[in-house]
Amino acid sequence: MFIHHLAAIGLISFSYANNMLRVGTLIMCLHDTPDFLLEAAKLANYAKFQRACDGCFVVFSAVFVSTRLFIYPFWILNTTLFESWEIIGPYPSWWLFNGLLVVLQILHIIWSYFILRIAYKALVRGKVSKDDRSDIESSSEEEDGSNGQRPLNPVPVSGKRENGTNGHLAPGSWAPEQ
Repeated sequence: MFIHHLAAIGLISFSYANNMLRVGTLIMCLHDTPDFLLEAAKLANYAKFQRACDGCFVVFSAVFVSTRLFIYPFWILNTTLFESWEIIGPYPSWWLFNGLLVVLQILHIIWSYFILRIAYKALVRGKVSKDDRSDIESSSEEEDGSNGQRPLNPVPVSGKRENGTNGHLAPGSWAPEQ
C-alpha cells in the first residue's frame, strides 16, 4: 500500500508539473470508479446486511478488475508506453512516468488476485467467513467486553458530569477553566 501511495503521489505531482493533466486526470478517475462500491460493501457489513455486503463486493470486484486490468493497461498504458513513443519519442521524464505507471499495473494484478479470491468465496459460500488481511479481530473483542479485563474507566458513563466530560474522565481529574 505504501508503494501504491508513493507511486500515486508521484504520478499526480509529475503529471501536473509536466503539463500532462489529461493522463493524470484519467488515472485518478479510473482509480476512483470502484471506490464507492467498496465503501457501500463496508457499510452493509457494519450494518450486518450480509447479502448486500456480498453483492456490493462482487460488483466492486467486477468494476475493479475491468477498470484496472482491462481499461488501464489497454487504454492508458498503451497510450503512454507505445503511442507517445511513436509521436514524440522518449524524453527524460518519460522513463520515470511510465515506470510509475507500470508499478501501478503490477500492484493492480496482485490486488485483483486477492479481490477475486475473496469474491469467489463470497459467491460460493454465500459470505466471506474470515478477513484474509488479519488474524486477530480486536474490534469485536472490545465491543462485547468479553476479554476478561476490567474496563479502563470505572466511572459509569451515564449523564453529563459537572466537569462537562460526559463521564469519560474521572471526576476531579480535569477542572473547567474559570
